[in-house]
Amino acid sequence: MAHETLLTPVRFGSLTLPNRILMAPLTRARTPDSVPGELQQAYYGQRAGAGLVISEATNISPTARGYVYTPGIWTDEQEAGWKRVVDAVHAKGGRMALQLWHVGRVSHEMVQPDGQAPVAPSALKGEGAQCFVEFEDGSSGRHDTSTPRALETDEIADVVEDYRQAAIRAKRAGFDMVELHAANAYLLNQFMATGSNQRTDQYGGSLENRARFPLEALDAVAEVFGPERTGIRMSPFIEIFGLTDDEPEEMAFYMAEQLSKRGIAYLHINEPDWAGGDIKLTDDFRRALRKRFKGSLIFCGHYDAQRAERIIGDGIADAVAIGRSYIANPDLVERFRLGATLNEPNPDTFYGGKEEGYTDYPFLDNGYDRLSS
Repeated sequence: MAHETLLTPVRFGSLTLPNRILMAPLTRARTPDSVPGELQQAYYGQRAGAGLVISEATNISPTARGYVYTPGIWTDEQEAGWKRVVDAVHAKGGRMALQLWHVGRVSHEMVQPDGQAPVAPSALKGEGAQCFVEFEDGSSGRHDTSTPRALETDEIADVVEDYRQAAIRAKRAGFDMVELHAANAYLLNQFMATGSNQRTDQYGGSLENRARFPLEALDAVAEVFGPERTGIRMSPFIEIFGLTDDEPEEMAFYMAEQLSKRGIAYLHINEPDWAGGDIKLTDDFRRALRKRFKGSLIFCGHYDAQRAERIIGDGIADAVAIGRSYIANPDLVERFRLGATLNEPNPDTFYGGKEEGYTDYPFLDNGYDRLSS
């Protein structure tokens, strides 16, 4: 058996995972009405062998959206759709977390209710940022984002409540855990970063103030699920959608300490070179983060079995999250177990479409039967 360390169980808060190979959250843009359906049941069910399946980013409200064809969790229909997806994962012995998402300024009036402006910490447009919209003729494609408006101080509590209500729906749908999306230049990341947050109230200025809203949202979600079933995803040093930050390391360390005090289950780090940047995380940074956070630590970004085995074996990480290889290999855990060749993903089918490039990647012969037995 190959990669034995990866295949050992691990405890995340109050949940035991059967292995340390997690399915990363992957936007696939295949829910035209924002309601997960039979296609998502098949797709996630195929990948139930992951230690934890983390859902694609899921909008917490109509104003949280920046991309058409992405799922939500603010209506009864969406909740019911997700429940059927979770049931499909559970039926194959899997465990699943829902990632809660608000894009903030990475949006456009065409995606927002009543054509309103997107919201953000400050009325600053991300340089070069694009979202995904549907045009009047029914076609869809990328479009430059709109200039956002700054959230009023008293509106922030309303967004925190949106996170809470989304968590309530996620719990009713049967998710095992919930993950707060505070990465990749979206709303919570925008509040933490110096370049996108120029507020002068209690949510801007100092490092502690810039972290206030993400921590309030986390606390609201943890009240619903319990901290032992709550995680968060962050992306220190990432430079996409025009996001800039003068204090990425300081913010990462401060957040790690605050998260550790709250006893949340895991901290999930999306590494900056995922987006093609030149910055790479060092093991010194990873170890410094490990010292400050006492829960389970996940890293994500271009990991194969060998790199994952090393970082876990060295005690730096408890698990790794894998994206593109999970797109193309629904039985990825079994392939790692056997040292088998991996299918290559087709980038042309990453976003949009139906079964092609989504549920039609081949399994090993009888591979999934062995995995789920």
